[in-house]
Amino acid sequence: MMTAEKITRELPKGLLGWYSFKDNSRVLYLTDATDKLKDLFVEKGLEVVCAHSAEEISEARKFDYVVAIGVLERCKCPVAMLEQWRSLLKEDGVLLLGVDNRLGLRYFCGDRDQFTERNFDSIEHYRRILPQDRDALDGQAYAKYEIESMLAEAGIRQHKSYAVLPNLDFPQMIFAENYLPEEELSIRYFPMYHYPESVFLEEEFLYTDIIQNGMFHAMANAYLIECPMCGACEQVRHVTISLDRGRENALYTVIREDDKVEKRAAYEEGMRKMQVLEENTRYLYKHGLSVVQGHLEKGAYVMPYVKGVSAVTYFRELLKVDKEKFIREVDRFREMILQSSKHVSEENGVVILERGYLDLVPLNCFYIDGNFVFYDQEFYQENYPANAIIQRMIDIIYVVGLEMEAILPREFFIKRYQLEERLDEWRQMGWEFTSELRNQRELRVFNERYQRNYETVNTNRQRMNYSATGYQHLFVDIFQNTENKKLIVFGSGTFAKKFLALYKEEHPVYAIIDNNAQKWGQTLEGIRIESPQILCEADAGQYKVIICIKNYIAVMKQLQKMGIKNIGIYDTNMEYPRNTVHRAVQKEESVAAPKKYHIGYIAGVFDLFHVGHLNMFKRAKEQCDYLIVGVVTDEGVRRNKKTEPFIPFNERIEMVRSCRYVDEAVEIPLNYCGTRDAYRLYHFDCQFSGSDYIDNPDWLAEKEFLEKQGAELVFFPYTESTSSTKIKSMINQKLLS
Repeated sequence: MMTAEKITRELPKGLLGWYSFKDNSRVLYLTDATDKLKDLFVEKGLEVVCAHSAEEISEARKFDYVVAIGVLERCKCPVAMLEQWRSLLKEDGVLLLGVDNRLGLRYFCGDRDQFTERNFDSIEHYRRILPQDRDALDGQAYAKYEIESMLAEAGIRQHKSYAVLPNLDFPQMIFAENYLPEEELSIRYFPMYHYPESVFLEEEFLYTDIIQNGMFHAMANAYLIECPMCGACEQVRHVTISLDRGRENALYTVIREDDKVEKRAAYEEGMRKMQVLEENTRYLYKHGLSVVQGHLEKGAYVMPYVKGVSAVTYFRELLKVDKEKFIREVDRFREMILQSSKHVSEENGVVILERGYLDLVPLNCFYIDGNFVFYDQEFYQENYPANAIIQRMIDIIYVVGLEMEAILPREFFIKRYQLEERLDEWRQMGWEFTSELRNQRELRVFNERYQRNYETVNTNRQRMNYSATGYQHLFVDIFQNTENKKLIVFGSGTFAKKFLALYKEEHPVYAIIDNNAQKWGQTLEGIRIESPQILCEADAGQYKVIICIKNYIAVMKQLQKMGIKNIGIYDTNMEYPRNTVHRAVQKEESVAAPKKYHIGYIAGVFDLFHVGHLNMFKRAKEQCDYLIVGVVTDEGVRRNKKTEPFIPFNERIEMVRSCRYVDEAVEIPLNYCGTRDAYRLYHFDCQFSGSDYIDNPDWLAEKEFLEKQGAELVFFPYTESTSSTKIKSMINQKLLS
């Protein structure tokens, strides 16, 4: 298995890994100290010279290729530099430029300029940067027309530009200037940013309109520009790159000008995948499915270019005009999944397929002349439940979200295909497939560093919608004006469940209200769900309403029409302070020497309480003024540890609470049990954990999260002589003997 470090080191190679360099060529690679592409050139058998500047190279030396990635933006005189690079090329040489686009869509979505570290500077052409301050910048980005003007001024007449998404360092998709995306980027594309914490738009959902309005290439995030001194440019329309999959599964999918599509393994370890793809195509064809046919050719799997509508697009457009036909077509697609392989067994209505093709979904399918035509069926698992693929099919069809849900909710198909009883299991299986394929666990720290967080996007949007005072009142100070008032939660969905799990102990909820009449009379966390009408039956001065709904606008207007002004809106990404005793130093410790941390936090099961637990509490308390210990519930142990606790929760938490080193013992909410939820509740300075998690990718991601908040994650040495697992094992052995 490749480590995260090895995978991320390979990602920049995708920019040129597909390019057809001439054999035995000499390359001048202009680069910074990281030399991101040097290994690629060596692997291709090219002679490579790395230099930080062209001035280091004698003009007597001539090269087949000059490669400059992210260099033009840092040149004080870019035209003069282009002329110099041109002078270092042979007569038939090629200049390959990688340049950022100052009008890239990512900047309109909120990413900061990489040179000024501020929003919108590149879009505004750096007009807010004083002339005397511009010299201090490392560089500046240019728009496409500016780059083309520079090339013309430098005497470079022939060039071909490729739009690069999401950026030059981590390319996923490359589109030639005469080619537009023909698939749903909202599913295929995973945006990445310099500063994801400032992003306020979901970039991937904007491309359909951008493409239809003819702005795709002008608003590309970056460009690869091929400038041959003579001869033709590379005959490529489009490249999809998947180096995040690791060496066995990483592929380049190349659409060529001659209407051929090549799938090539990025590494030798993946060559076997091409044979598997050919065999899978034959298998599905024998089972009556239409599949784009291909063949092996010089180590690549070659298929004809198919001009067809994506099945995702077909379903989305069909639902708008003919709901009944949409249902029939989804039924037909489901039947093809069931038809795709021999049925090994069927139990309680669940069909087990001999081969479960996990990508047998609309994402990998065309709709052509009334037929569904599949492609790229690289993966299958033996003895796989068809329901997991069917559920994935439904979720992909509904990926665009609210518009389709309003016409026909996906719940219709979940019930129609009897998926609801094990729905979480089917979705989990689909998630595990994509997660494992894309190494998401190993790459969690990397992805969180560069990919935007949906809750952060939501928070950023809310901040922009209101004045500073209005935002503070509605979203931040939601627990103000709750003294001696009844707290009423509006909503009973995911947001409300999270609010109750995290805050109901400290802020008791009097009632839950919901506009859905079918929920009235039901309970959530033991609290009855009522009609909003109860607000009209009480004095408005006696309560405060906290809206716990993602799309809250209609509810807020509803409350305002009812004359209700004491309103708060719950933001799942917000950190709401606790009104607890730990803000004062406890147990007369103020006279002691200051400790490194004020508030410390430990989470665990603490089953069969032993000296290892005691030592951890003692060491943590030595470093913090106030120690909070979160205890996992019995159901949490069953779900996450797949075992039954020896000691029930109420006894375990009481033992923890009774320990002299513990200032506060708290229940860890079942569905909100992570470090981030705990931090938002307790605002601790440090979380302590056993060293057995020190190399765990999930814990490393939490460590990075805490460090961004100004907190720390400290690992204590694991007590190897004693553990709950060892004690349980000894007890079981004695019972068996």
